[in-house]
Amino acid sequence: MATQFIVKRATASLTSVLMLAGCTHLGPRTVTRDRCDYGSAIAESWKAQTLLNVVKIRYMDLPVVLEVGQIVSGYSLETTANVGGQISSADAIQGNSLVMGVQGRFTDRPTITYVPMTGDKFLRGLLTPIDPKNIFFLLQSGYAADFILGLTVESLNGLGNRSTAGGILREAEPDFMRVLELLREVQAAGGFGLRVEEGKEKGQTAVLFFRRENVSPEVREKGAEIRRLLKVPPQQDRFKLIYSPAQGGEDELAVTSRSMIQIMAAFASYVDAPAEHIKERRTTPGVENALKEGAKPGPCIHSSKQRPADAYAAVRYRDHWFWIDDRDWQSKRALTAVTFFFTLTESGSAERLPLITIPAQ
Repeated sequence: MATQFIVKRATASLTSVLMLAGCTHLGPRTVTRDRCDYGSAIAESWKAQTLLNVVKIRYMDLPVVLEVGQIVSGYSLETTANVGGQISSADAIQGNSLVMGVQGRFTDRPTITYVPMTGDKFLRGLLTPIDPKNIFFLLQSGYAADFILGLTVESLNGLGNRSTAGGILREAEPDFMRVLELLREVQAAGGFGLRVEEGKEKGQTAVLFFRRENVSPEVREKGAEIRRLLKVPPQQDRFKLIYSPAQGGEDELAVTSRSMIQIMAAFASYVDAPAEHIKERRTTPGVENALKEGAKPGPCIHSSKQRPADAYAAVRYRDHWFWIDDRDWQSKRALTAVTFFFTLTESGSAERLPLITIPAQ
């Protein structure tokens, strides 16, 4: 009787375990963890890919953009149990026996699809200048004018920004830097805005306007200085945004916006390339001029043989580590912005081939 009781208890326990496993839903418990983990992994890979492409451009190498097209995460949980035993007679030699067993198998098999940016989409994404309207909409959204325009604009009404055109580093014109500084101050005071106007012939037109009402005399004076530096009429408050490398008309603000390849090339000039690479002519000097005495400090991408200990983003290239210090907020902001600018150049093409699908097992 005691043996029968033990067998019944064991069978009941195993049955409870199997019922509990069968009633437990594995999927819902993984949503929070997987969503955050995959999101963080994609964000880190975007930073690393952008930084690597910036470094490669400094070395005249080919940038490659690989998008994460799809993630399919599949889980399976299998459990089995068995109970066996033998009850012998009172005078049997072998006695009573009880055998119990439980087995389980958990499988996590995600499938990740990568989409290389190639062909026409690659060219349009990297070579097409960002629409000036989108740049100034970023300012309207609260991004600092001096930071955004310093990265995305080659010239404003003929005033030149810091440029690497033709492979030669050229510092920004003083008047251009002064305009960015004033725009930032006027922006903080709410002294200018942007709106889109509809026209029958030209369609949508972005219009930048300066406010004279409800602003302090100091802000109005800064607006007047901006007009003077940009060589536009002092009484003009409304300017149509146009793409042009030359100065526009009296009611126009000519913006030479940069393409993604230009933005990354400008950022690449701040790469602190190893001295031996410059000496061997594997790359050209860049950061030395940018950090010369009296120049406004910019972002910096460091390099060393050893892996950095406190990096916001780090990649290995040509047997060296290139990284951005996690305490360098200016460089971190620049890298994040360059990554974000890719979304401003999306062509909207439905073409999604070729695909690279890698089952992670």
